Amino acid sequence: MKTDWTTTVKGTGQYADVNGIKLYYETQGAGRPMILLHGGLGSGEMFGPVLPQLAERHQVVTVDLQGHGRTADIDRPIDVRLMADDVAALIEHLGLATPDVVGYSLGGGVALHTAAKYPEKVRRLVAVSANIRTDAIYPETRAQQSQVDAGAAEFMKDTPMYQLYQRVAPRPEDFPRLLEKIGASMSKDFDFTEEVRRLQVPTLIVAADADMAPPSHYVEVFKLLGGGLKDGGWMGEGRPKGGHALAILPGLTHYNIFSSPLFAAATLAFLE
Repeated sequence: MKTDWTTTVKGTGQYADVNGIKLYYETQGAGRPMILLHGGLGSGEMFGPVLPQLAERHQVVTVDLQGHGRTADIDRPIDVRLMADDVAALIEHLGLATPDVVGYSLGGGVALHTAAKYPEKVRRLVAVSANIRTDAIYPETRAQQSQVDAGAAEFMKDTPMYQLYQRVAPRPEDFPRLLEKIGASMSKDFDFTEEVRRLQVPTLIVAADADMAPPSHYVEVFKLLGGGLKDGGWMGEGRPKGGHALAILPGLTHYNIFSSPLFAAATLAFLE
């Protein structure tokens, strides 16, 4: 696991009271707005190494999701569908006109549901290392996820996730509570196939070539969007309707893709 998780983000940090939660966000750069959503047990600071690259051309709004980073937990489960409502409310609160929404892992699921449920609020979607079915995840990884609960906090004190939480969380003592909720969330079966089929906005599916699920899973997601079904043609006439795309990034894993310049480059190329 990379120590990039603890990279300090130097942005303008604020809280927004939206959808029953006090949501922390930071803003950097200028240009077309981009909502950037982190992975589980992280925060917006995860993207520190690539934020300068993204903020060169975009107004980047990094959000700390429920119970993560500087956003305190509230009395509800950790659920990508509920957090998608938070993101939609934040977009409205900030008065942003159809920002691009980019999310990694947990944040990728939140981004996907935001775009599926609120297509009028999103211009383009980038879902990074976001699995849409439980059974797509490697069995050994599922076994590890099943061990995540409050009792794991003691064994995580040397990890970047724990150290980041202790440094920025409004209630550092809540880390076991977050683990318990994340563990409960990961223990549930899910299938977001229909949500993918409902996507109306141009979508980029991104994954590492050694991700939490095999590359074939992300190809499957692309196929649900009409991609990978035929030759694209000399003029791109055979590409999927709707402007969807797929990127499998070489030499990366689920645990470092979010800080890779390749991720930033692929995102920028798709959004522009």
